[in-house]
Amino acid sequence: MTKIGFVSLGCNKNLCDTENMLGLLAERGYEIVNDPAEAEVIVVNTCGFIDSAKEESINTILEMAEYKKGNCRLLAAAGCLAQRYPEEIQRELPEVDVIIGTTVFDRIADAIEAGLKGKKDAYIGGIDKEVPDCLPRIRTTLPHVAYLKIAEGCSNRCTYCAIPNIRGRYRSRPMENIIAEARALAADGVKELIVVAQDTTRYGEDLYGERKIAPLLRELCKIDGITRVRTHYSYPEAVDDELIEAVKTEDKIVKYFDIPIQHGDDEVLRRMGRRTNRKQILDLVARLRREIPGVVIRTSLIAGFPGETEEQFENLLSLMEEARFDRTGVFAYSAEEGTPAARLPDQLSDEVKERRRSVAMELAQRLSLERNQGLLGKTLEVMTDGFEDGLYYGRSGGESLEADPLIYFGSTLEPSGGDIVKVKILDAGEYDLYGEQTE
Repeated sequence: MTKIGFVSLGCNKNLCDTENMLGLLAERGYEIVNDPAEAEVIVVNTCGFIDSAKEESINTILEMAEYKKGNCRLLAAAGCLAQRYPEEIQRELPEVDVIIGTTVFDRIADAIEAGLKGKKDAYIGGIDKEVPDCLPRIRTTLPHVAYLKIAEGCSNRCTYCAIPNIRGRYRSRPMENIIAEARALAADGVKELIVVAQDTTRYGEDLYGERKIAPLLRELCKIDGITRVRTHYSYPEAVDDELIEAVKTEDKIVKYFDIPIQHGDDEVLRRMGRRTNRKQILDLVARLRREIPGVVIRTSLIAGFPGETEEQFENLLSLMEEARFDRTGVFAYSAEEGTPAARLPDQLSDEVKERRRSVAMELAQRLSLERNQGLLGKTLEVMTDGFEDGLYYGRSGGESLEADPLIYFGSTLEPSGGDIVKVKILDAGEYDLYGEQTE
């Protein structure tokens, strides 16, 4: 069997594509290996979202190309960078033999077989092409956790975002296909489902004429073996009564919202093409905390948007202070070609953008530490993820896989992966928590 290795970059949605490609290749008889030095074929599933991600993808391709001096006979580039820049990759990265876009990854096995026979080619489909569904899958996450992608693309058209140009318009997967995949994951030992899309709140609008995220979540909760259901990327204007009620009343849905806010100044939000203002954001945060006691709210913010004044940046900081998000990621604005924001005047220097990002992150760290210190002495239900350096580690409902910090705890009871145990919090850092299992 031909040995094949994968490097998956970028978001968890891209990881779902990687796992489908692995499943397709295994079905075709390829042997999956973890060490690229052993691989005869290496696939880099790239990210092309912002400048730093593009740089990482290119550096990884060049790093993997070094293995062509050894066992590697073919190097393939897949994913967002491949979809966005196929001609540039062919011209500037001759080390790449095969290019596979985001909507035709189901052709991965045929593309590699052709490449091994000497046919270098780019397989690129239209960005609005219906995405392959009901594909085999080999998971690469923890045995008891899986991402469940429910839609492809995005139709929100925020002015700074290139995703619609790379992944196309929003396309929901049929609910019956999602439920069938979730049942198969549960049968494979998955206990926590992390529901992902570029915007989970708009699931079903294109397919059913109305939002169906709440009914979908309720159906997932009915699956035997699933103990936790979590969603990512809930856009604030679409967090409606039905979704709030589902999170509030379904025991299996963790009380966690990942809501990208992006800014705290109304004028900047308008120029970003966002559909909420500062008051609406703060009202939503207050409502979630009022109606769902203990809810954890994660957000992402952009510092240094074109034309952002010092006063507008201060409005971003004051929103952070007032909302006191539990988890916050701050990114420096990246001017992405083909987006309206990249054509705006008053683009800020990299120095200003990075300084503002650093200031916002320092505030986020302080708020996180204060929040964590408020948990001292409390007991949390923690799903056990692993063991290292004499401590178990895992996540409560307030921590998502890979995106958030961990809870480390001592235990004499030797919990297994996926077990939910009670942990009393004894120490708190800016991010991670530390405690002891009580039962």
